[in-house]
Amino acid sequence: MRLLAVVYGVIAYVIFFVTFLYAIGFVGGIVVPKGIDSGAVGPLAATLAIDAILLGVFAVQHSVMARPAFKAWWTKFVPPPIERSTYVLFASLALILLFWQWRPLPKLVWGLQGQAAMAVWALFWVGWATVLLSTFLINHFDLFGLRQVWAYRRNREIPPSEFHTPLFYRVVRHPLYLGFIIAFWAAPTMSQGRLFFALATTAYILIAIQLEEHDLLNVFGDTYRDYKARVGMLIPLPFGRRAKPAEPSGPVPKAH
Repeated sequence: MRLLAVVYGVIAYVIFFVTFLYAIGFVGGIVVPKGIDSGAVGPLAATLAIDAILLGVFAVQHSVMARPAFKAWWTKFVPPPIERSTYVLFASLALILLFWQWRPLPKLVWGLQGQAAMAVWALFWVGWATVLLSTFLINHFDLFGLRQVWAYRRNREIPPSEFHTPLFYRVVRHPLYLGFIIAFWAAPTMSQGRLFFALATTAYILIAIQLEEHDLLNVFGDTYRDYKARVGMLIPLPFGRRAKPAEPSGPVPKAH
């Protein structure tokens, strides 16, 4: 069973990583067979409804399955060592469904050429690089379930999470989300479909941040409250406008 857990975790990770690479091509309209502007154009209302449902499926899965209350219920059926891998697998499947069934709205909103287009393409790649690097800053293999199945294979307990703010996290609280926003909006050629995608995903990110920060406050208490006062959510705070640290009111709880 321990070996099977590792195999399952590796398969889930490989599916995630291929899906992540496809997402870059899908959003940018490069390399992959079906991009965000590919496919037959249908009626506007039906297209918006289908695309909104596809985005909603991913948003609900991604947020609900990440909540502690859901995890407490879910792990009654799914063994805890593979809980994260299962979450990653379901998120990947939701994205694959979105790539497969997405309906295009190719009408041009703006189009850049020459050096302006090159600068925006550079920003596009900076966004995706920020996303990937941010996952490694907060433990890439824990985030995508490999650490959990490997610890289970070796019959070891994973130590409680400790609060730390490496590199990007000293400047903004959510550099991973910021990277996604940059990548989604950095479009030398912005179609109506990509604009809808960027608007919808940005709105979801802002909601997801509120849910995530609620959980982080429950876990890290005043340590995270102090961090929240000092560091901007997605935009760096001017040094002179940073709030004073919150006074600790008790011991900081450990993450699980």
